[in-house]
Amino acid sequence: MRYRYPSECSLRSDFQPVYTPRSSNAPTSEARRKRSATEPKWHNKMKVLVLGATGFIGLPISQALVRAGHEVYGLVRTDEKAKLLRKEEIIPIIGDASNPTYLSLIATLDCVISTLATSAEIARVTFDTIVATASDTRPPSAPKLNYIFSSGTWIHGDDRTTLVSDTTPITNPVSLLAGWLPELESHIIRNRSAQLNALVIRPSLVYGRAGSNFAPLFAAAKAGKVIWPGTPGGRYALVHVDDVADAYVRAAERASILGGKTIDVSNAQTESVDELLRRLVEVSGARGPYEYRKPENSFEEAVSSSAILRPYLAHALLDWHPKKASFTDGLETYYAAWEAATQAE
Repeated sequence: MRYRYPSECSLRSDFQPVYTPRSSNAPTSEARRKRSATEPKWHNKMKVLVLGATGFIGLPISQALVRAGHEVYGLVRTDEKAKLLRKEEIIPIIGDASNPTYLSLIATLDCVISTLATSAEIARVTFDTIVATASDTRPPSAPKLNYIFSSGTWIHGDDRTTLVSDTTPITNPVSLLAGWLPELESHIIRNRSAQLNALVIRPSLVYGRAGSNFAPLFAAAKAGKVIWPGTPGGRYALVHVDDVADAYVRAAERASILGGKTIDVSNAQTESVDELLRRLVEVSGARGPYEYRKPENSFEEAVSSSAILRPYLAHALLDWHPKKASFTDGLETYYAAWEAATQAE
């Protein structure tokens, strides 16, 4: 709005200021915000090493880092997997946790992301080896190496009534798959050093693309009957694999100011397992109704658990907001993607 001064008005005793609308050509605050978002920004390229770079979250994370403009190295075990990484513009390093051929990179890296699905002992030795190597090879004046460890929200345990978040104390993790995680998370956070900065990311149950945690469920539906471990009334904390990758990129780019943080990565709302299975019967054409059964191994024990999770740190610290449709709402698309992925194998 523009104020019209008295010199522009008739000077009467009953004079009142007159306001005229701003020119329609003047940019609004929303237009300025959108223009700012699209203007080129200075970008600092990082050197990042991903351990487990061809895994079901490791590969999407590596791809997302490449798209964000970073130089990405990936640890793989075979020449065949190395070829897969090269196709994605990721630099392969052939080795494994027991043969850490990547240690020569530690002196020049900005960030290491561990997505290894492994044991507590191997995960601890891997971290301790990287800490020692950083201390030996990085000069005191160098910026700290950032280390991101991948945990999981099964650490919160099986609870259908209690609301939990990133900062809820851990008291009863799902025993077989996550029972060792609290001690390991604590070890990683406590043992940050003058040369290494550490944080923990906990993805919830991952869906999307080739099926992720739910490939066995889709396979059962494809075979004609939806049978899944658990009992009626459960709820899942879930996140799409693309949104997981986005969260890791944001965490890596902000890692220097996130040392010591533990961040849950999950959709804002949990989903009914009953509704998910009912919908899968419709989408897949399997024989109804769906059925539950007792868990037969550690993975099935974990997926039969429930969590009422409301994370907040990813939003507050990473400005992260999941973009993909929920698992149940997008189930037809996700089931078709899994079918296409299995046919391509």
